Amino acid sequence: MASNGTTAPVVDATKSNPLVHDYPEPLKIAVVGAGIGGLSAAIALRRQGHIVDLYEQSSLASETGAAVHLAPNSNGLLRRWGIYAEKFGACNTTKVVEFAYTGGVIKEVDLTMPNKMWQHPWQLVHRVALHDNLKAVATAKDAPGPPATLYTSSKVTGVDPDASTLTFADGSTRTADLIIGADGIYSKTRKALGGPETRLFGSGKAAFRFLLPRQVALDDPVTRPLVDRVDSLCMWFSDDRRVVMYPCNNNDTLNFVLIHPADLSHASPSDEWNKQGSLEQVLKVYKDFDPALKQLISKVSPEELKVWQLLDMDKLPSWVRGSVALLGDAAHPFTPHQGQGAGQAMEDAAALAVVLPKGTAPKDVPERLRLYEKIRYDRAHNIQEYSRQSGKDWVNGVPQIDVMKYTAYNFGHDEFDNSTRVFNEWLSSQKPDLYRRMPVGFGPAPGPRQDVYGRPRSGLDQSRFVNTTVKFETSRTYLESLFPTPAFRFLSPATVCLASVAVTTLDGMAWLGGGGYSHCGLYLHGNLADAVITGRDELGFNKTFCDIDIDRSSGNNATSYNARCSWRGAKFMEIALDDLHQGGSGSTGQPGKADVEYACVAPAAEEAKAAARTVESRATAGKASLKFDAGSWQTLPTLHHVASVLAGIPVYRVVEATVVEGTGVPDVSSCRRIE
Repeated sequence: MASNGTTAPVVDATKSNPLVHDYPEPLKIAVVGAGIGGLSAAIALRRQGHIVDLYEQSSLASETGAAVHLAPNSNGLLRRWGIYAEKFGACNTTKVVEFAYTGGVIKEVDLTMPNKMWQHPWQLVHRVALHDNLKAVATAKDAPGPPATLYTSSKVTGVDPDASTLTFADGSTRTADLIIGADGIYSKTRKALGGPETRLFGSGKAAFRFLLPRQVALDDPVTRPLVDRVDSLCMWFSDDRRVVMYPCNNNDTLNFVLIHPADLSHASPSDEWNKQGSLEQVLKVYKDFDPALKQLISKVSPEELKVWQLLDMDKLPSWVRGSVALLGDAAHPFTPHQGQGAGQAMEDAAALAVVLPKGTAPKDVPERLRLYEKIRYDRAHNIQEYSRQSGKDWVNGVPQIDVMKYTAYNFGHDEFDNSTRVFNEWLSSQKPDLYRRMPVGFGPAPGPRQDVYGRPRSGLDQSRFVNTTVKFETSRTYLESLFPTPAFRFLSPATVCLASVAVTTLDGMAWLGGGGYSHCGLYLHGNLADAVITGRDELGFNKTFCDIDIDRSSGNNATSYNARCSWRGAKFMEIALDDLHQGGSGSTGQPGKADVEYACVAPAAEEAKAAARTVESRATAGKASLKFDAGSWQTLPTLHHVASVLAGIPVYRVVEATVVEGTGVPDVSSCRRIE
């Protein structure tokens, strides 16, 4: 920024605008590794319009593996990418059953109601089925963005972060704008980051794993009681070893993970995922466990039984260097105590794609990778550490961690929403001359409750109002991304919350010479919002103009109501209520200071006590709908930034829709700071 000798700054027009992504070519991206993390990155980045090449050292000819947890946080990303795991055998986790290791149920928790807290289901799916579907979507010709190209039997032997070049086992090389290391715990890409050599070490635990047809267990009257619950996560714990069993493949297959001290099965750090185990070895390690459980384990086919040591790794000081970034186990390997390795790799992929939108220039890649690391580093390592703690031995039959605290932190997160918020804030910080506040130089303005001198108005009971509200279930993580600062958040970790869109029509208002107007707002329950421009003096926030057209079938006896918000004919929101029948059951600011980062609230109970309003009728809709349309900068040149955000709000279910009519105006004297 330069100065022309006056107080007005002069922006250097030759410097590119960081808010505009207009580089004409897509990024050329090389992903090393085509596991769950690599394929997730390919899907997320192709959807941004980039060219993605995947290099996998195996042939992918005979994929094997156990089942995978799809917790709500990771499952939401899959669904955003158009992947619904129930279509390929995923089971919903509806129960958690804990058995005494010597036999008998200790507790059985029904998750039907707790799971309603989350936007997306908690599911259990076979790893191969998930991998196959990720691969199909990554390379499909009819999916959004250019199809990723998958190269198998392509072993990477070296990565040059300065030249952004890959070297392969056959001596060939490839150059890319971005190299992503998704090559697992033994990552070759990781060495390109420099610094001290990464140390892998044993966690002290090893695991047997195998799959078993559920019908085999059902056919045996001894083992049937252990497997007759569907959609259930079952666990047997002793102090230093455990058995975890859960279903996949539409409850036809049971997945087993048996975690125990590593020295009891002679597992070594060099063990591969598919090292053969022996049934004799398993039964010896679990000799004190329930005989029925041991009989169930004994049904495994010998070739199915595998064993491997659970490795850990020191925390890397950084996941990125130049145009190279790590994700998944290459950056933060997980022990399988909480089933979050795959989920955190998916979150890494989502964050990478958010900070690399279409039109990103290659020169900006290193800076964007540092932002990706900032977004993901603490969360991934926090969950990694929780997984470590979860794997620790029990003491006197008691776990040493707070499971609910972890669940709220893990499940109550949407990485796409979180990364989008952080990225948008970062973009804004790159352009300090961006206008972000309403001017206050005009001084106080008259309003419906007081005149320009702050004196209370009389005759408020002559004003009339019609307030139409559609209350709906939506996404807490999305709405939190709209809050003015990270200091604001919902109290509940539930990712499903309530919001309302309300249209209010006012008439007979003395301060408008007996006239009125209509306004529409998005309301978070318990917060007050007022969409009148002069309200900034009372409530401290800005508003925007649009046209609001309202149709009612027949006045006070109306059976339908329709409201459309538009700008010069371009509609961006519509509310429709039908079958109306009588009955049925905001972040703002400091007076005199218009500042989007200052917030207050009018407590509903206190406002009701002081309100000079009389409700004359209330009608509830039998049917209601709420629709948003983002439009474009061409159709909504002054409102697209608002409409596009509204269009991103998911409407899971309309809870209630009402039309309330009466006289008077609300009293906001109880308005106070939130912070």
